[in-house]
Amino acid sequence: MFPSLIVSVKKKYTLLTKELIINAAPQGVEIALLEDKKLVELHSEKADANFAVGDLYLGRVKKLIPGLNAAFIEVGFEKDAFLHYTDLSPYIRSILKFTHQAMFDTTETGFDFSKFKVEPEIVKTGKIAEVLSGRPNVLVQILKEPIAAKGPRLSCEISLPGRFVVVTPFNDIIAISRKIHSSDERKRLHKIIEAIKPKNLGVIVRTAAEGKNTAELHEDLLGLISTWNSIQNNLKGALPPAKILSEQGKTTSILRDLLNEDFNKIVVNDKNIFADTKTYIQRIAPEKADILSFYNNGSPIFDSFGITKQVKAAFGKTVNLPSGAYLIIEHTEALHVIDVNSGYKSVSNNQEQNAMETNLEAAEEIARQMRLRDLGGIIVVDFIDMKLMENKKKLADAMEQFMRPDRAKHAVLAISKFGLMQITRQRMKPEMNINTSEVCPSCSGTGKISSTLILEDEIEKNLSYLIMQKHTGLTIEVHPIVYAYLTKGLFSNRVSRWKRKFKQKIKVKENSNYHLTEFHFFDDSEEEIKL
Repeated sequence: MFPSLIVSVKKKYTLLTKELIINAAPQGVEIALLEDKKLVELHSEKADANFAVGDLYLGRVKKLIPGLNAAFIEVGFEKDAFLHYTDLSPYIRSILKFTHQAMFDTTETGFDFSKFKVEPEIVKTGKIAEVLSGRPNVLVQILKEPIAAKGPRLSCEISLPGRFVVVTPFNDIIAISRKIHSSDERKRLHKIIEAIKPKNLGVIVRTAAEGKNTAELHEDLLGLISTWNSIQNNLKGALPPAKILSEQGKTTSILRDLLNEDFNKIVVNDKNIFADTKTYIQRIAPEKADILSFYNNGSPIFDSFGITKQVKAAFGKTVNLPSGAYLIIEHTEALHVIDVNSGYKSVSNNQEQNAMETNLEAAEEIARQMRLRDLGGIIVVDFIDMKLMENKKKLADAMEQFMRPDRAKHAVLAISKFGLMQITRQRMKPEMNINTSEVCPSCSGTGKISSTLILEDEIEKNLSYLIMQKHTGLTIEVHPIVYAYLTKGLFSNRVSRWKRKFKQKIKVKENSNYHLTEFHFFDDSEEEIKL
């Protein structure tokens, strides 16, 4: 039974239909990627967003940290950006030389980059203080967006991605995507790129280039060469920190990386984004132009496509599965932990089969949740215990298949002897976290509140203290339920007892704005008494 399940998983993930729903609002743009009507990725781009992955900046070396073999670079963000030696690029000396030469270039048309003399590569085990001594200005690329209290993470390994190729300056390397398996196709692509590639620019051929002709590849490469020339021109006379080049908007970058024959719908609710997207699609894939449509239906676009409902259901601590099983997703400082619970699911009297069925269902949802929330780092999954090693192997294989559409670099380890699966996943942007619940004002999230008797004792204790402080004409405001409890009975209620005990006139008022255990004291001038 289980082998057929794994086969169906493979088949399913090769036949996915993809829809991109783009919601433009004054505060920014939200982009939802649906696979077979299921929300799998949610991107947001603020109107005033800066420091996106792929942006190029002219930075100033602010501080060298020999102990970390790293440097802090000023790029204009409130926190200095972090640059580690391993992210310097072997061609860092060439980058420093190019940056200085471009900044102080006096020619009108700019110097010819094909005649630029590339400097020797640096060693992998070197020291950053030796390379960046004198704190020079340097061209850097955003590797990771600012996350929490950290500034951006930088790289000097400059790369300019296109639809079919990626350009890497300062080398003459030609590399072909490993996902292109045909040796004849690899040779064909290598031969084409070798014929059209200019000097001092390396080229990585992407998977999408498979089967493309010379004209298509050449057009894509020319566009990236033009972008590199723009970078060179923008550096002229620039003063750090300065943005030199912006990565394309999220819409076009997602289309660039994802658009293929599986895409069957792109819906936009903004005329400007619609026009830009239409132009971009006509340029990179004119045969797909008819999948784009403009939405002006009146109701919110995310509501119409069921995205709002999916967001609310997917981002809580508990994620329910159709069978009755559920996931608990928790985040700690070091890692993410996901616990799989069977709930009331039972497909047979065979415990092992029940566990396997539930685990497979959970694995698919976990793969989706990792993409949707953009969980990064170490993710530990506690699946329901299974005894058979072959079932554990099948579950690990299924998780690999479920994660295949994920663009982030990831690795899935086999289930350990403790029944835990470890997954590592690259995170390129802040984790997507949408609050779908609030902390209870009564219990502060503990799930416990004071009993009525303890609350009554607490009010009486505070009342006694205020009377000792010579306060008179006291009024106590409480929640309506507590008010009913305190005033129940004409002469034998709690308030009457307090009046007799303290020989004071005491009033009790109800306030429906208070939470259940909240109470406040007021004096005879109706001023609140702070305790």
